[in-house]
This record gives sequence, structure tokens and C-alpha cells, in this order.
Amino acid sequence: MNIHEYLQDKKHLVDEYLPSFLEQKAIPSHLKEAMLYSLEAGGKRLRPILTLSVLESFGKRAEVGLEAACALEMVHTYSLIHDDLPSMDDDDLRRGKPTNHKMFGEATAILAGDALLTLSFQVIAQSSIYSPDQKVALLSLLAEAAGAEGMVAGQTVDMESENKDLTLEELQFIHERKTGRLLEASVLFGAILANASEADVEQLRSFSRHLGIAFQIQDDILDVMGDPELMGKSAGSDEHNLKSTYPKLLTLGGAKEQLDRHLALSKDNLKMADVDPVILEGIADYIVSRNH
Repeated sequence: MNIHEYLQDKKHLVDEYLPSFLEQKAIPSHLKEAMLYSLEAGGKRLRPILTLSVLESFGKRAEVGLEAACALEMVHTYSLIHDDLPSMDDDDLRRGKPTNHKMFGEATAILAGDALLTLSFQVIAQSSIYSPDQKVALLSLLAEAAGAEGMVAGQTVDMESENKDLTLEELQFIHERKTGRLLEASVLFGAILANASEADVEQLRSFSRHLGIAFQIQDDILDVMGDPELMGKSAGSDEHNLKSTYPKLLTLGGAKEQLDRHLALSKDNLKMADVDPVILEGIADYIVSRNH
């Protein structure tokens, strides 16, 4: 299997499906334009693809997970819009294009993010495919992953930690929440929709947590040595914002060692789950070797 072709096929599926959730909604035109601007700006779509891939690893049809997968991408997109705001990371570029607030102003950007976040819950709650029990499980997991115990917690501590020297444990606390929780939810969404056993859910949870740390370490490495043209944003933003990173704490070589360690641990957990591991191993390898 060619993992790059697989990822492109699934990305195309998600890209086609995402705008359909806004097309028939009575949304003010300027707000809808801002929502679609960021939602259709591209990106790797790793979170929704993980949901679809986990379903396939259990022998289920990927299409079953499209609504839940797109809800995850809406939450991720909202977080990027808000992350780029002047009061947060103050970025001018995202995926090679002007950030949302540069195009539509801060107020509309904030509201577009808010609208995408709440629409994600609506998509799952109003699904005609998922059972009531599945909806409750998905919504509960998404709220926890995105909220004050998850992504928002990580973002808060990340902002409070600027211009401070963090320990490795403190840095990992931030990234397990800011980045890891939504990746974990992406994997567990697929497990929920596949009606996976409790034992398999726990192995996939551990797989996703190590994968989330590996994802962030590679992000930190790319911020140091990545190609801005490939990344679609300026390199060195972490240093500019006085953030602690894995290369800063461990050196570049030490960060790469930790990257390899967490990749190996993620694959160990995956092998203990009753799934076909080929696709998920391929995605894990892609995450740690990507150049943007």
C-alpha cells in the first residue's frame, strides 16, 4: 500500500464532504465566507483521516465515519483560527494564505471559529447514521478533548508559559492537551463507531497518545529546520514567541531520539489491538517523517 496515495484519497473524500454541512444553513453570508475560507484552506486532514482509517482497520466502511470525522476537522479549524489571532500567536499566514483575521477582521474571525466549534456538535447530534449511544459517546469525548480539560487547557498553559523555561514534564503536559487530545479523539471516534471492545479502545488510546507526542515533536523540529514555503507559514515562530520546545529542551538530536521512542511505543500499542495495523502504522510513519 502506498500511504501517500491512501492519504490523498481520504483527504479528497473529506475535502468534498466538508462544505456540504454549510451549504444549506441559514448563515449570514460574510460569516459563511469566513468559515469556508479556513475550512477549505487545505491542510493534511490527519484527524478526520485517522477516524476513517481506524474504522477500516476494524474492517468497517470508512464512509460511516465521515460526519464524525468532519466534525473533528471543524474543531481543529476553529482552533487554528483562534490560535492565529493577535491576542494569541499573532500569525499572518496559515497554509500559505493570509490568516482568517487578516482577511475578515478579528471580530469575524472569532465568530467564524465559534460557529465551526458549535457546528461540529450539531453535525454529530443530528446524524441519521449514529445510534443514540454512539452520539453520546462521541459528543462527550469531543467536548472533553476540545474543552477546559483538553485543547483549551493546553493552549492556556502554553500562553502562560511563554518566556519561561519549562521542564520536559511541563512541556509534555501542554502538548498532550493542546495537540494530543484531539488526535486521541480522532482515533477513538473510529473505535466507537466500530463498536470496538474496551481492551482495543485502551490500546488505541495509548497508541494515539504516543502518536500525539510524536506529532508535536516533529512540529517543533520543523519549526527549527523546516522549509517555510512547504509549511505555508513562517519558520521560527516558536522562538519568536519565546516558547519552550522539544529541541530547545533536549537539543535537536535529543528531540529526534524522543520522536523515535514515541513512534516505537505507539506501534507497540497498535500491535496489541485486534486491528489490521498496516494503514495506521503507515500514518504514524508519515507523521514523523513529514516535511510540513
